[in-house]
Amino acid sequence: MTYGSALREEIRSPGTTPLIGVYDMYSASIAATRYNGFFVSGFGFAASHYGLPDIGFIAWPDMVAFVERLRLAFPSHHLLVDIDDGYVDPEVACHVVQRLERGGASGVILEDQMRPRRCGHADGKLVLPLDTYLEKLNLVLESRQDMLVVARTDATEESDILRRAEALAETDADVVLVDGVRSVEWIRRIRKVIGDKPLLFNQIAGGKSPRLSLSELTDLDCQVAIYSTPCLFAAHTAIDAALEDIQNSDGRLPEFAGSGAVGVRGSTELLEKNISRHHAMGRTAVRA
Repeated sequence: MTYGSALREEIRSPGTTPLIGVYDMYSASIAATRYNGFFVSGFGFAASHYGLPDIGFIAWPDMVAFVERLRLAFPSHHLLVDIDDGYVDPEVACHVVQRLERGGASGVILEDQMRPRRCGHADGKLVLPLDTYLEKLNLVLESRQDMLVVARTDATEESDILRRAEALAETDADVVLVDGVRSVEWIRRIRKVIGDKPLLFNQIAGGKSPRLSLSELTDLDCQVAIYSTPCLFAAHTAIDAALEDIQNSDGRLPEFAGSGAVGVRGSTELLEKNISRHHAMGRTAVRA
């Protein structure tokens, strides 16, 4: 079974499939102990790789290289990748999709934003003419072999949201995402116009969408939930607190024994799994 088919099968199973946003290999190593699916968000990657906001700085070779490293360490995890607008040009988008599929990605999300792009939960988003986006999307769909493709709209006008969601559902895309959905009622309205096409819900701390549990999303007939930034934001909070403690204690590290904190041994044991996991898969690894 290929990675794309494996993710499709997971999405078609009962319940809502969670995909956890990871921003580097270490955050992925921790997430892998609790979840079997990752999401590589543009927000997290721009922040971790460049130290920049999610407004279009990502260079596609950097994203491809990161995904290749992830797949080597996590041979059986689902891996959904945010490719923003396909890096502007439709032919580039197709090339990136082919590279990612060969590198082991399970799927990609392609949005309809125009430059300058924004985080899906930010103000000031602009979208391409629908026909222009559909042309790009259909080229991407033709260029993939088995990879799962999520068609995403960032429309903000109410009539345009429904018009685009319906149009995306009529393509061969596997899943539809309307980013920045502001209410449960709007999830129901989108669900109605896309028919039986799988629906993805994106929730991000401090974003525009409601905080919903997986059980609630299952009741709303959402097949996939991506959690874009929990690892990134938790790391921000924890790193700041740890450095404040060091500052306040004149540079002395906090007491470690019995504290439940992570030290060199625990960290090394976590990272060793990225070697053993790859060897353990061996002949049974999912094929790219």
